[in-house]
Amino acid sequence: MAVKQDVVDLAEIFSKYTEEKKIDRSTLVSVLEDSFRSVISKMVGSDENYDVIINPNKGDLEIYRNREVVSDEDFEDENTEISLTDVRKIEGNEDMNVGETYSEMVNFSDFGRRAVLNLRQTLGSKILDLQKDNLYNKYKEKVGSIVTGEVYQAWKKELLVVDDDNNEMTLPKTEQIPADFYRKGDTVMAVVAKVDNRNNDPKIILSRTSPLFLQRLFERDVPEIADGLITIKKIARIPGERAKVAVESYDERIDAVGACVGMKGSRIHGIVRELHNENIDVVQYSDNLKLFIQRALSPARVSDVHIYEEHQRADVFLQSEEISLAIGKNGNNIKLANMLTGYKIEVFREGDESHDADDYYLDEFLDEIDEWVIETLKNAGYSTAKEVLNESRDVLLDKTDLEEETIDDLLNIINEQFRLDEAGDDDNNE
Repeated sequence: MAVKQDVVDLAEIFSKYTEEKKIDRSTLVSVLEDSFRSVISKMVGSDENYDVIINPNKGDLEIYRNREVVSDEDFEDENTEISLTDVRKIEGNEDMNVGETYSEMVNFSDFGRRAVLNLRQTLGSKILDLQKDNLYNKYKEKVGSIVTGEVYQAWKKELLVVDDDNNEMTLPKTEQIPADFYRKGDTVMAVVAKVDNRNNDPKIILSRTSPLFLQRLFERDVPEIADGLITIKKIARIPGERAKVAVESYDERIDAVGACVGMKGSRIHGIVRELHNENIDVVQYSDNLKLFIQRALSPARVSDVHIYEEHQRADVFLQSEEISLAIGKNGNNIKLANMLTGYKIEVFREGDESHDADDYYLDEFLDEIDEWVIETLKNAGYSTAKEVLNESRDVLLDKTDLEEETIDDLLNIINEQFRLDEAGDDDNNE
């Protein structure tokens, strides 16, 4: 007959962990058995001669100790052996002989108070480890998927977010859009970026800045993408400011860009709102690199493109009034076009030669001029050294907003390079 032992309330354990923590019964039975065996082994040295039987339906536990019957002279170990004289004193065992096995039910509490305390600690530790394993496996499968949670705590460097099962997730400040602002109790949507499991302590990291988050939002709001009729080929994103999404349709009857934007922007508006008004350009992908570069620079209208595949560079020619559109605010448009196409795009006014053989791209001065100064010049519409030298000092100061000393230094560096070139030419002519 099964015996209910008062060590732990098994019925309560099964109810709590199978229903609340979603741990299946067979796994929980295994954990319970391992816990009892672990403590028995600590108390008596070995659990090999014990049978632990758990009935999850009734919450009953039976523990049997199996001992070998030995002669009185050979009796040594009380835990694994019982003498012939002693076993025959037990009612019903008068006919037992040496070599047979005697099984008896034991009550776990007979091992003492220390064993009971060890059991509770061991069981708690094993169940906690099991929960951590389940959490890790659950979210490892969700990496790259969108999840929604409630902000439980807002700190300076991160948010602590909990899901419907009260599992904790982290949204670092670096993975938040600049315009994000959350308080305790707010709902937050993000993509599962990664799941760390150092020292069996799962840490779920969320992201709202990942291009994958933007892709999942499109998959959610554009049925043709979810159905595989439209494919997102590439995403370039400056979180919170601007993004470019290249899409392609495998069905000629479907306008990929139109489907993603929706009637009067109905589909993309929801995505823009979720990203706090991040400006999103949807462009038609093309295997024709020149055409793809032109589209990547929209809304600017490109006149011509010269591609240098060996250098992963493209020279783009535009009307003067289109240059500022191609570069964009803070240079964001051309940065995103670079990211989207994988090419370093240089902008030129239409009518200019692609590149004077005696001229230098500004990037060639990176060893002598700070990168941020060169980027400022490029954002103002300058691509080459001669373009800078052909501009007056006052115009350079006005268009770039750089300090006078900085302008003078870079002009000296550029002029010195051309003086060296002229000196070299003179030596060659001699």
